Amino acid sequence: MKKVLMSAAVLSFALQIQAQHYWKHKTSQEGKRIMTHAKAGEKFKDKGAVKFVDFEQPKETDVAIFVDPDFKYQKLIGIGGAITDASAETLYKMPKDKQKEILDAYYGKDGIGYTVVRTSMNSSDFSSEMYTYVKDNDTELKTFDIAHDEKYKLPMIKEAQKRIGEDFKFYFSPWSPPAWMKSNNSMLRGGRLLDKYYQTWANYYVKFIQEYEKRGVPVWGLTIQNEPMATQTWESCIWTADEEREFLTQNLGPTLWENGYKDKQVIIWDHNRDLMYQRATTTLNNDLAMKYASGIGYHWYETWTNDSQLFDNLQETHRAFPDKFLIFTEGCKEKFSFDNIYDVSLGELYGRNMINDFNSGTSAWTDWNVLLDHTGGPNHKDNYCFAPIIADTRTGEVHYTYEYYYIGHLSKYVKQDAQRIGTSSNRDYLLATTFMNPDGKLVMVVMNEGDKDTEYNLWIEGKSAKLSAPAHSIQTVIL
Repeated sequence: MKKVLMSAAVLSFALQIQAQHYWKHKTSQEGKRIMTHAKAGEKFKDKGAVKFVDFEQPKETDVAIFVDPDFKYQKLIGIGGAITDASAETLYKMPKDKQKEILDAYYGKDGIGYTVVRTSMNSSDFSSEMYTYVKDNDTELKTFDIAHDEKYKLPMIKEAQKRIGEDFKFYFSPWSPPAWMKSNNSMLRGGRLLDKYYQTWANYYVKFIQEYEKRGVPVWGLTIQNEPMATQTWESCIWTADEEREFLTQNLGPTLWENGYKDKQVIIWDHNRDLMYQRATTTLNNDLAMKYASGIGYHWYETWTNDSQLFDNLQETHRAFPDKFLIFTEGCKEKFSFDNIYDVSLGELYGRNMINDFNSGTSAWTDWNVLLDHTGGPNHKDNYCFAPIIADTRTGEVHYTYEYYYIGHLSKYVKQDAQRIGTSSNRDYLLATTFMNPDGKLVMVVMNEGDKDTEYNLWIEGKSAKLSAPAHSIQTVIL
């Protein structure tokens, strides 16, 4: 038995070494390049072979992306989006062939490789109505029933699961407890969970997990509260960092473990980058919190400008808690307009955030609604937004925005368990990140958000390929 284990370990090590040195073989030959370029009308366009030549020392005048496979960082958990009530309702209003097209576009073998699915526990703003799973004042949760989800949301989640297969990762977030558990007696406009219902609410998470898993949907993880510092006109609930820690350590964590759910990934914060470091350092300031929490979630709504998003806060948080994964749990372009669904700026918003987030230590990235209708809804609080795919339920047409393609330049080619590789750019308008897939292939994503076409050198340890990066384009190089 000992000999078998030893040989398995040796084999594993040999495979790692083989993967690490795969790139050295390839740089002397060629890779391939895929591009999306709005001006040329190109989407996932195969641009042919990428050939490397010796190029020992770039000059300062050379525009370059530098990649060094000897420097390895976090592994990718996965990329995906939220299947909300709005997404599922929209899907099932479309013709059957369009339903299949949309599902395959995200989760099918020729789609963009989504493996992560998020959903809401109870209603969110992207539901057609408010709902919970229990009757009022049922502290024992005897009436707990997820029949609401079985109409649209669960069927869509299961269709995604079927296509994804073993890489499927599903997690959920609450927007608000039932009104009767809260200080303001409303699911809307903030309020807080009353102390006397802390344990009831912890039991609620367990009930949700049990009901979904009974229906064949394994739960990978959960966030404690969506946007715990936002008082919204829609479903919301306020938690301070101290309150979140108390609930995690005294109620939610022990309750999950006592019910056999020690493996569930509990994610704290789940709000913007602005307070992320303060929340992490405050919530995770004792051994019990560190024991029960697995990750730190965040959104991108901390700023309305494109050039001041707080990526440094990710880096500082990652340095402080290197054993807790960072996960982008939500982001979208707000203030929907059907006239603007083909703007390339929608894609660049995603490319800029994804590249910087991954370069700052993020391990998983989840977009908001995977699908919305021609109004940017449905939404019961008039908070209409963009999604990567827009379905016009009036005509049955499916519209793919540049969000879909820009996300896809990462999610389609970077595989689960890929490891981020050292990458830098010497021009601020040329953004780049690199991953090494489990098979050893390098996947480099380069985005030019400037107004000028640019020639650049893709440089890897003494070799370089001379490539073009047209203005407002994104490309993936596989080597």
